[in-house]
Amino acid sequence: MASSSMFQAVYCGQFSNEGATRRSGLMVHDISFRGKAYVPVLDVSLKSKSKKLSSLNGNRVCMSVQQTGTKVLVSPLELENAKEPPLNIYRPKEPYTATIVSVEKLVGPKAPGETCHIVIDHGGNMPYWEGQSYGVIPPGENPKKLGSAHAVRLYSIASTRYGDAFDGKTASLCVRRAIYYDPETGKEDPSKNGVCSNFLCNSRPGDKIQLTGPSGKVMLLPEEDPNANHIMVATGTGVAPYRGYLRRMFMESVPSFRFNGLAWLFLGVANTDSLLYNDEFKKYLRDYPDNFRYDVALSRQQKNKSGGKMYVQDKIEEYSDEIFKLLDEGTHIYFCGLKGMMPGIQETLKRVAEARGENWDQKLSQLKKKKQWHVEVY
Repeated sequence: MASSSMFQAVYCGQFSNEGATRRSGLMVHDISFRGKAYVPVLDVSLKSKSKKLSSLNGNRVCMSVQQTGTKVLVSPLELENAKEPPLNIYRPKEPYTATIVSVEKLVGPKAPGETCHIVIDHGGNMPYWEGQSYGVIPPGENPKKLGSAHAVRLYSIASTRYGDAFDGKTASLCVRRAIYYDPETGKEDPSKNGVCSNFLCNSRPGDKIQLTGPSGKVMLLPEEDPNANHIMVATGTGVAPYRGYLRRMFMESVPSFRFNGLAWLFLGVANTDSLLYNDEFKKYLRDYPDNFRYDVALSRQQKNKSGGKMYVQDKIEEYSDEIFKLLDEGTHIYFCGLKGMMPGIQETLKRVAEARGENWDQKLSQLKKKKQWHVEVY
């Protein structure tokens, strides 16, 4: 259990010496990222933190933590005052220059491809709400439009409005490095690699980054009813906005938002090494078993009931009776990830609906009309 007293500290760097934690006099309540604990450093000013961060390697995450009870206190609470989400504060012609704080590889050695967690310091100048996106303008010239900057790439924000440092000054992105392999030779062709994803994954602490936004209203978390239920479906980096939702629901202490409903996450990836933020999600399962459910579809490790690869739509079908019941009761359902995920999901939902004697097209129309259906694919 966490101490009832409050403390604030910046956690930077991996730490495994349990005795030193005891000697410091600070009790850390599972403040971790991918199973790593973090050293308490008693300096929380942004200026001094920036100096420390500039010397970090790309394998670390820093969090400014003030904690009481079982949740982390956040600030500034003025971020709760806005009645409408911030939209397009910065545009492509006048982007905001932010600073890379850290870049950490999220996946294991057996994952197909590389996915990174990238923390960005915006100094509190680019406020956003959970479910929104930032635009990133990679450096260099657009080869298709000589003399012009690259086009903006949108990335769902993977943190709450308070950021991973809980101080309202950072935002996090979950980015998969886009690598192109020639289908004939099987070799990588760097000239066709994703410009923005490789820029982000190659970034180092202290590097500058051009941002636009925030943008988007489709994936905003409805908070009018704290007892509402939410089903979240993701493939790969589509889990980004849900990480923000879940941290707000279960990690942060926000006086104006006390979640009492059910959050149910379905995540589809290739294998266990590809699971993103798995340690965080498993912790919510332990701490909030009545409010959180978590199911994964591992396409290269699991089989569906027909003996084929297990995709996220197969998991949805597996729990279809519960899901349809929840939808009938007003539950919100979200989909985020590659656009190729939706045809299979829609086909599965239609098949399930017909087996239940329902018309899926009519049901979907009603879900959209009641604003229960939220889709953001790319």
